[in-house]
Amino acid sequence: MTPGSDLVSAFNTGLPHLIPQAHRMGVTAVELAPGVAVCRVPPADNGNHLGTMYAGVLSTVAEVLGGAICLPSFDLARFHPVVRDLRIDFRRPARTDVTATAALDAATVERVRAKADGRSTFVLTTELTDTGGVVIATTEGTYQLRRN
Repeated sequence: MTPGSDLVSAFNTGLPHLIPQAHRMGVTAVELAPGVAVCRVPPADNGNHLGTMYAGVLSTVAEVLGGAICLPSFDLARFHPVVRDLRIDFRRPARTDVTATAALDAATVERVRAKADGRSTFVLTTELTDTGGVVIATTEGTYQLRRN
């Protein structure tokens, strides 16, 4: 069993209930660890009129990382994540699976944990790559932990 595989399984099991549209797109977590989240989405049924992956799908796989990274990093029994804003820079068209990767450094995780007062904010930068490692898009999102 790989580190974080229980969390990956929990995320993938919960996604159809929490964000059904992301689940229908085929978004899945592939790695979750404190300060790290990686999700993937396939091109099948996610295309646009140009034969490439639809921009909304790319935005979705990046945005869900803000919640996914909270699962191993913060106390979700007490708090839930909310996206405040998301900016995306599309760089190349995607025709293969796309992997979205995000990380928070240990100092940021500790700051958010220490300030977990119901309005702890963090900024998450995501890189989306195709199966050849080409950067498809980057995002910067602001997320907030709120009390349950």
